[in-house]
Amino acid sequence: MTTSKRLILTSLFLFTGIAAFGSEVDITCANQTTDTAALNGGIANSHPGDDIRIHGNCLINATIVLLGDRTYEGDSRTGTTISQAAGSNLAAMLASDSWNADVAYTGDPIRVSHLTIDGNSKANTGTNALVIRSWLTVIEDLLVENAPGDGIQITNLSKNGIALTTSQVNGRISNCLVANSAGNGIHIVDTGNSVTDWDLLDSWVASSGKSAIDMDNAAGWKVRGNHLYGVQQHGIFANACFATAIDGNYIEDFGGAGGNNTWYGIACTVQGGAASVITGNKIFMLSTEATSGKFIYIGVPQVNYALGQINVVDNTIRGAGTDADIGLSYELNGGKGLDLLSSGNNVQQVRVERKVGAGIKLVTQY
Repeated sequence: MTTSKRLILTSLFLFTGIAAFGSEVDITCANQTTDTAALNGGIANSHPGDDIRIHGNCLINATIVLLGDRTYEGDSRTGTTISQAAGSNLAAMLASDSWNADVAYTGDPIRVSHLTIDGNSKANTGTNALVIRSWLTVIEDLLVENAPGDGIQITNLSKNGIALTTSQVNGRISNCLVANSAGNGIHIVDTGNSVTDWDLLDSWVASSGKSAIDMDNAAGWKVRGNHLYGVQQHGIFANACFATAIDGNYIEDFGGAGGNNTWYGIACTVQGGAASVITGNKIFMLSTEATSGKFIYIGVPQVNYALGQINVVDNTIRGAGTDADIGLSYELNGGKGLDLLSSGNNVQQVRVERKVGAGIKLVTQY
């Protein structure tokens, strides 16, 4: 485009009053609770396509509402920090606008990246750090720490429990560290069938008070290349597996809470129809195992309906060598059956290497 044409277009925008969107919106925090109004005000005055750039240390005492069709990014995980002020006890620190507005439809896409979210769990209760209720959303390169509730929550429910009547698909979580959450590190909340077909990739979840990754709905998800450790409950508990891939993850201890419970390194309850795959995972018990409880390293606790299909192949398991350890466990507990390929798994130092319940069909490998 020539210079004269650029000038004509600029003059046209000024003459007609049409704003040129896709701008950079800079918000610099002062580490005071006045940052809350600065952040929400800057976002409210932004336009679709804007890149909202957050600088410095931010202290908030109300939820930061993320409008759709925008990018939210910091300078880096150490350059931009959003912390919850003591005694705020927020339901969510950062949340999609559809969550905050209690509507029944999904929020527009957003991207959140390159910053730290600190829930300040020592001085707050119940807060989920990042709550997403938007489709086609990207969450990357975040440090989410000290959440009094869940670290990252992807949900079909609004602030006051209104469920989506639309889908919430095609999102991605990658290259994040979620540490010291009192609840679940990453929690997929889905009371219907909305939050499907996302990717959870190449992230770390450390020291969760509950599970590292807890999924009400894993249909169409890829859970790949994650490292989970310091887990009090399950490593990965994936409900409603349907064309689900859980592969290449490293789970370093799980079930630290012990008690009269069964804890899973990886669990997948299976839907009828499209097959799922659990492959190439490493699940070890490296520290001292809890003194009570049962530990299943990879398991199918049940088939939810119809005939399920799943491949559990080429995983590596090393237990603690106690009577509480079961390497592979497959149970029907519903549905019409399960066609299972269980092959190439290296299972060591467990009491039971593989347990296959009634109604399970072991299929031939070709």
